[in-house]
Amino acid sequence: MSNRWPGKTVIGLTGNIATGKSVVRRMLEALDAFGIDADGLAHRAMSPGAPAYQPIVDTFGRWILAPDGQIDRAKLGKLVFTDPEALSHLEAITHPIVKQVVDLLIRRSDKKVVAIEAIKLLESGMAEDCDSIWVVDAPESVQIKRLMQTRNMTESEARIRMAAQPAQADKLARANVVIQNADGYEQTLKQVQQHLNALIGAPPPPEEAAAEEVRPTPAEAPAPSPVAAEQPAAVPAPAPTTTEIVVTRGGPRQAEMIAAFINRITGTSLTRADVLLRFGQKAYMIAERGGEVVGLSGWQVENLITRIDELLFAPDAPVEQTTAKLLESIERASNDLQSEISLLFLSQAAPATVQQAVQANGYARMEIADLKVPDWQEAAKESAPPNTVLAVKRLREDRVLKPI
Repeated sequence: MSNRWPGKTVIGLTGNIATGKSVVRRMLEALDAFGIDADGLAHRAMSPGAPAYQPIVDTFGRWILAPDGQIDRAKLGKLVFTDPEALSHLEAITHPIVKQVVDLLIRRSDKKVVAIEAIKLLESGMAEDCDSIWVVDAPESVQIKRLMQTRNMTESEARIRMAAQPAQADKLARANVVIQNADGYEQTLKQVQQHLNALIGAPPPPEEAAAEEVRPTPAEAPAPSPVAAEQPAAVPAPAPTTTEIVVTRGGPRQAEMIAAFINRITGTSLTRADVLLRFGQKAYMIAERGGEVVGLSGWQVENLITRIDELLFAPDAPVEQTTAKLLESIERASNDLQSEISLLFLSQAAPATVQQAVQANGYARMEIADLKVPDWQEAAKESAPPNTVLAVKRLREDRVLKPI
């Protein structure tokens, strides 16, 4: 247990760029940890009105500002990632603010396990308050490929960004746990589950434990009774029917089901592997009625902002009830992660029944430009799929960076 945060086990999660830290953090969140993206908080601290904004402008000059007054992080990045002294000045501004925000978030969280994702976890001093240091690792070739694919960098740009960071070997030398993240989602998840269990003493997942209990080995399986063999097989009782909507969080075991449902509703051709790749970026809530999938939502929480970019229904789904259950489940999970606002991107072609159901659950149609907080606007611009409209719901009135 942490000395700084009594009653909580704190994992410090680090690794160099494009090793997959965020993927591992989301896995830990799915396993009921409270995840904090310290690097994302540093970005939020640079927004107009946030505590790092003016000190950064005073230090580097107004030339780093975009026409709308926001700090142009691309310009700032080109400077600091080629000049170690400039990077040191930037971190001297942002690190103390981020540490203060992390402290506040952990203290007001009810979760017993916390995962702090930070590329400079060791250099910033945050590692000193962690119970276990986890380093996510991947081959250099994989890092370069990911940067080129996900951030549209050239190979030379990717190498410059990687070279600006402390050596990955230094992080590995201080690791309590190393997560190898190059062989697919399921292999990485298996490592995360094993190391988390070892850290907090958790038992195997209930459904796996149950499966082990009810599956005898061939040597243990009892021989059939001669009497029973002569009797006709019993007819199983029909399963009870129910109209109740039950929502669960999807995982690797449901990947094929999720792909099949999305394909059926949208006419796409996703595979199980495609869905597993998506799990690295977002989570899914599955709504079922009587064992049949009637609704699905894709969502994520990043930097205290919830984004819902998929909301799908079966043709025979009770839309009002299904929508309420899905959004309630997402908001409950979002509240656990202390999200401030939920941004729901609804297809422009969504039926009136879906639009009305969304509105009935507290979401108001809004233009991105009307969002009051710059970070919310930026998140909406980055996340909005094509041909969608925005619906917004505030999840909490207090904003973590406002009083700092």
